[in-house]
Amino acid sequence: MPTETLEVLEPATEQILDTIPRAGVDEVDAAVAAAKAAFPAWCAVAPADRGRLLRRVVEAMEGAHEELARLEARNAGKPIASARGEIGMAIETFRYFSGAPERPHGETIPVADGMVFTVREPLGVVGLITPWNFPLAIASWKMAPALAAGNTVVLKPAELTPLTALRFAQLALEAGLPEGVVNVVAGPGRDCGARLVAHPDVAKIAFTGSTAVGRSIAAGAADTIKRVTLELGGKSANVVFADADVAAAAAAAPWAVFDNAGQDCCARSRILVQRAAVDDFLSHLKGAVEAIKVGDPLDPSTEMGPLISAQQRATVGAFVDDRAEVAIRGRAPDGPGYWFPPTVLWPVPDDHPAVHDEIFGPVAVVVPFDTEADAIRLANDTIYGLSGSVWTRDGAKALRVARAVDAGNLSINSNSSVRVTTPFGGFKQSGYGRELGPHATDAYTEVKTIFYNTEGRS
Repeated sequence: MPTETLEVLEPATEQILDTIPRAGVDEVDAAVAAAKAAFPAWCAVAPADRGRLLRRVVEAMEGAHEELARLEARNAGKPIASARGEIGMAIETFRYFSGAPERPHGETIPVADGMVFTVREPLGVVGLITPWNFPLAIASWKMAPALAAGNTVVLKPAELTPLTALRFAQLALEAGLPEGVVNVVAGPGRDCGARLVAHPDVAKIAFTGSTAVGRSIAAGAADTIKRVTLELGGKSANVVFADADVAAAAAAAPWAVFDNAGQDCCARSRILVQRAAVDDFLSHLKGAVEAIKVGDPLDPSTEMGPLISAQQRATVGAFVDDRAEVAIRGRAPDGPGYWFPPTVLWPVPDDHPAVHDEIFGPVAVVVPFDTEADAIRLANDTIYGLSGSVWTRDGAKALRVARAVDAGNLSINSNSSVRVTTPFGGFKQSGYGRELGPHATDAYTEVKTIFYNTEGRS
């Protein structure tokens, strides 16, 4: 029988970008078997040599930087400047973790009749399930520490955006990683992802995606007591106090929501503005939003591209209904492509879905507040807790609010969320576990305790 295929679309044109083999359960099983076979030799590679091999992966990615960026821009619909930055981050992630094989730290613990020390051991085969919004960047957050720790990996990229993951697997082989260390299966989550979660030879699942799917993965992993890291949805708050530099906060706010067309779990789609500053904030915000250039991802001047699919455009559009007033709307192209203009809603009823639900598109809602306590209450009035921002000139207030907001990543007078060198992850139903930063390899290892009897007594 002929091999089933996947048609990969280009969101800016709605045309077929590539046709690739469609993986299913059999392909997942084969990938896991290859990873399992490769694991003993890979985890036995001396730490310095493993680091050297990962640095060769960095060099291969650097050589393909522009190729990968253009592929990401076309497949995910993101502006070429953003795609170059994301591929650059993927490269930096591998560079950072190429030093990790020589940096695991154990402990010595005093005990009677001898000594105890701890070491960290790799888990084995790790399943990585990644989303379509930042395809290779988020895959690198998982692959780099997992490989550095001595694991082998089976990566299942999103069905919509598999192309850079498949190209990465080729580059890894060309760089000298042994066969079976990195495996990619491109197919639907209901087949490939579900099999990875259920597979008895997969020791851990690291997943980035929706909270709904994360719940099902956590439940499925329980059958085999798999270790799980979940980075899930968000409904982050951008809190702007009246004593802030309101013009600066308004100028920065669009990129906290509309970057990547709002398809970002860190998107600050709830803009909480102290009531006395709302009019001033909106007047500055209007020009910033209307100036955003939405268009061809390969045009260097483009600042925002299309949404990923027709389904996503319909989902986002449902949030802009007759219960919410459109205060600001930018421009988007007509014709083919899954375009949606940057949109700001104000005023909006407290019970409107745009206030509470993750939109995952270029729609923001402005919500007024009166006091510091009011701002904290509104910021925490969500099942999510991934990121957020606080804008104020009062340093003590900024720290109080940042400590009081239930989120894993807070910025003061900034909308930054992710750095390779610092931990990233969420509170509440935004998931559990942390990625990136100096301790990321801990999530891909187990602690082993060893007692050495020095006194000769059993």
